[in-house]
Order: sequence, then C-alpha cells, then structure tokens
Amino acid sequence: MTPRFDIKKQVAKLGADSLLPSRGRIAYKLFRVRRDGSLGPLFINQRQRIPLRTRLAAEAHPTKGYAFRPGWHVCSHPVAPHLSKTGRRWYKVRIDNFIAHHRPEAQGGLWFIAQEMTVLCPTA
Repeated sequence: MTPRFDIKKQVAKLGADSLLPSRGRIAYKLFRVRRDGSLGPLFINQRQRIPLRTRLAAEAHPTKGYAFRPGWHVCSHPVAPHLSKTGRRWYKVRIDNFIAHHRPEAQGGLWFIAQEMTVLCPTA
C-alpha cells in the first residue's frame, strides 16, 4: 500500500499560508495519453492508470531526480508553457483539500497541490 501524506506538512514546507477550503474547485491537469487511450501521470508513478469520474486520493511516491512534493499537481488554467503537449492532453479536474503553490508564469503561474482529485473531462 502506498503511504498517504500529510498535506499540513506540505503547507509548512511550501510556505503557503494555509490549507484552502475543501469544498472543491475546478482546475486543469495535463495527462499522458497512452496508445490504448488510457491516461497516466507525466513523470511520477507513470504506470498508474487514471480513471475518469473517480475520486482519487493523492499518494506519496519519492522519485530520484525530482523534488518530493506529494499530491496531485494541477494548474489554475490549462497552461504550462514549459511542458510538451506531444502525446498529452489537458483535462478539467475537481480538486479538494489543496494548497496554492505559486510558480513562475513560464511554468503556468498558479498551481495547486491537492490531496484529492477527480478527472472530469478533456478540455475543448
């Protein structure tokens, strides 16, 4: 079983003011689209298959070469200029129990790191 993480520790580590309301918000996530049409994460835990319309709890997967920031990383808008779109597609997601993480505009600006996510549908 993959360990869950403590989002309150992430709040302190990232310097965020507080955990944002857990009532949910719409955000956007870029997924890898496999040949069979299934969705997967871009970098961490790449073998995972991401189902649509299923609430997913975030898991912690330390990965060599990457900063340890557990949680679902999503954007406030479907924009991440630093990432290739080849073989990938933006999806609208609903997130709960999240913190805001400010990134440079060249990396999409405002991100959220969420403890829970539901993939809703592809963006137009």
